[in-house]
Formats: sequence, structure tokens, C-alpha cells
Amino acid sequence: MHDVCHRQLRRLLALWLACVMVLHVAAQRREVHILAANDMHATLEYMPQLAAITDSLRALYPSLLVLSGGDNRTGNPLSDMYEPSSYPMVALMNQIGFNASTLGNHEFDMHSLPEVIPHSNFRYICANIFADSLSGVSTVPYQVFDVDGLKVGIVGAVQVGESGTPSTHPDNLRGITFCRAHDVLGRYEWLSRQCDATVLLSHLGYQTDIEMAQLFPWFDLIVGGHTHTQLRADEPLHNGVLITQNKNKLRNVTHITLTVDSGRVVDKRAEYIAVRTYPKKQKLVETMVAHFSDNPAFQRVVARLEEPFETTEEIGCMICDAYISEGHADIGIQNTGGVRIESMPKGNITVFDVLKMDPFYNVAVELMLTGEEVRELLLSYSQFIRYRVPYVRGLRCELLPDPNDAYRVADIRLLTTDGQPLDMQRVYRVVTNNYISATTPSLRPDQMQVMNTETADMIMHFLEKRGTVNYRGVRCHVVRGE
Repeated sequence: MHDVCHRQLRRLLALWLACVMVLHVAAQRREVHILAANDMHATLEYMPQLAAITDSLRALYPSLLVLSGGDNRTGNPLSDMYEPSSYPMVALMNQIGFNASTLGNHEFDMHSLPEVIPHSNFRYICANIFADSLSGVSTVPYQVFDVDGLKVGIVGAVQVGESGTPSTHPDNLRGITFCRAHDVLGRYEWLSRQCDATVLLSHLGYQTDIEMAQLFPWFDLIVGGHTHTQLRADEPLHNGVLITQNKNKLRNVTHITLTVDSGRVVDKRAEYIAVRTYPKKQKLVETMVAHFSDNPAFQRVVARLEEPFETTEEIGCMICDAYISEGHADIGIQNTGGVRIESMPKGNITVFDVLKMDPFYNVAVELMLTGEEVRELLLSYSQFIRYRVPYVRGLRCELLPDPNDAYRVADIRLLTTDGQPLDMQRVYRVVTNNYISATTPSLRPDQMQVMNTETADMIMHFLEKRGTVNYRGVRCHVVRGE
């Protein structure tokens, strides 16, 4: 009888120890919850849904971190043309409770960044920007957040192109220098030793994020942006690093869960949440959006669209025609990245619509170029990258694809509108925008003359004169062999 009782006591003791061990392990495992957006581009109309999503997650996880991968602004006249520019977006992000944002290249599109930074209740984190005091751009390279006793270190980085600067007008970057993320992020490896979780808040683009994961595997998570790449919840880890990113303009946001055990992340999960179809809206943010949207001047109708715009190229062709018509030019050229909407239903075209198409306050520029110099402009600006070849009208532009790389062109052939070879020695009057004139290496100052009009105004005047437009199926480029 004594032996039986002893065996039962030992079993109870073993069971109790096992329970204690399970509870101890469970107590050690804690979670960090993050809600991440990227490339919102001042899409004010869906901020009430984003606010409701944030509220629902914060009710479950009170220490939720809310982060942005940059490009919070540019693309919505209601925000872009406010005084100061982009204040509505900052005010809405404040109300939602963002904790941090990195800088996107479009944060520099307007000169108001120094004005709105003091209004932001969140920090701008960017390690590869170096701004002097005169620029007024105040950022930090990293920040450590305390999440219920867990330390989460966040480092930020912005895209830098071949020119050594982000993709924006060079005039907007006076007093600011940049370096490649590859060259600076290694300085912050110490954060991974002092923090429970380490995050790269990136506006570098998906392929560069993969490179960062290979170079700096001490990051647990990369919250990405810039390339508008919609990733999936089952996306594989890259060198052990979880990378997240969404399409632009608040199609989706990401709920990220990092599980921490004994000072290191042992599990990483991402859940993508559709914003536009989310069934709830936060009332206060909805009221704020209504206030910022109350501008009757934007609703003035300038023309009627007979058939929908279905591609960015169709819109680009219309903009080039506006340059030719209003600038009395032979040729119109528009950069592909300067067209900021992808489609538009048939019906009225308003001032608001035009300012969404062309939101950068660009000024028209007249160029006097030979046919050969037009070809050099297209190749020099695009750097032989197919999707960067500018839209062009007033001639036929034939792209010769690179047989070894589908994303590149080997050359460009220019023809007249009736299919004859373009006179490469003749001088043509070309109208474009000041972004192309400032960022095309082949152009010289003596070839250009700044015109006293904004490109958006040229587009509106062109549309008002036309009354109705139809660009269904119109192409600016023809690709040989397709």
C-alpha cells in the first residue's frame, strides 16, 4: 500500500513539473503585433476603413505598432494641393495612430516636407538620408520601441537610383544627400543584439529587399514598399527573413505577428487584409475625410470621356497630344511614371481627375531637337529599360526588344505618323515636362526653354477645347514582333 501511494505521488509530481514547464515556456513566448501599410499615396477615401482595421486589431493587441513603408503622399489633389501640401494625410495618420514611417521617394515631390514633419505625431525613420539643417528635413536612422517590455528596433531606408538620389525632381533635394542602403544598414547590426526583434522599414522595392535579406539576415522582418508588389501570406522566408509588401493606394495592409522567446524571434506570420472592402469605417476619420474633400473647384467638368481609359498608356497618349496642341509642338513626350492613374471609367473628366493624372506641379519645357536627338532622349531617359521608355506622340515609336532580356530594349526606331522613316537631321519642336528635362543625361541646357505654364493646366485647356475624347486602344509604342 505504501509503494502504491509513493508511485502515485511521483506521477502527480511529474505531472505537476510538466505543467510548470509548459507554463514557463508559454510565459516566455510573447508576441509583437504590427500593422503595416505602404505606398498609400494620399488615398484619403479609404482611410476610414484603415482606421477601423487598426481599431479592431488594437482592441485585441493594445500595443499594436502601426508602420508605413513610405510614399504616404502624392497622387490626390485634395492632399497635395492643401496648405501645407499633404497635411490632410498627416492629420489622418496622426488620428489613426501611426508609430513610424520611412521616407518614400514621393515624400520629396513637394517642398512641404519640412512643414509637415513637425505636424506628424510619428517619427520618420531613414538611415540612408543625410540632411543639413537648412533643408528642414528631420529624420532619425533608427528607433527602438518598447512593446510591453519587448524591445523592437526599427531601421529605415529609402530608394536611391542610378543618379544617387530617390526618384523625384532634383530641385526638391537641395541640402540633402543619400547613400545606398547596401552601404549603411550594416552599421545597425548592434540593434539585433540589444533588441528582441529587429525590423527594416524599407522603401527600396521587392528585389532590393531580397538583397537586403541576403546581406543582413539579422533583420527578422522587412516591411517593404516602392514597387507595389502584392505578396502573399504563404510567401517563403528569404534567408530566414520575412518580407511583406502590398499594392499601392490602400488595396491591402499587413498584420504581422512576431513570436519572441528568450530575446529572439522564433516565429513570423503575415496576414493580408483587404482595405477597400472592409465592412466598417471609423466615424471620426470619415468626418475628417469629408472635411478635407470639401472643395467644389475640383469638381468642375472639363471634358467627357466617351470610352474608359483602360491603360496608363492611353492616358499618356492623351497627355502627349495636349503638349502638342497647347505647346504648338511637333512631338509630345511624357514620362511613364508621371501618369499617376491606371484607368478611368467613361463619363465626365473633372479638374480633380486631371490633377490625379498629373499631380506633380510639373512645368512644360520646349526642346528643339533633331530626330536623332529625340531618339537619344528616349534611350537616355529610359536607360534601355522597356517600361521606362517615355510615351511619345507626333510620330511612331517602334521598340526593338532585347533578345536576351524581356525587360529591356535593344534600340528604338522612329517613324512618321504615316510609317515613313523619320528625318533624323531635321529639327523638331518637342514639348515635355521639367522632370524629363532635369533627369535626362543626353539633354543640354542650350536645347531647352522653360514654358510659363504647368502641364496640368495644358491638359485641362486641351480637354476643354476638345469637349469629348476617346483614346480606347491608342498606343504610344509599337513593339517589334508583338
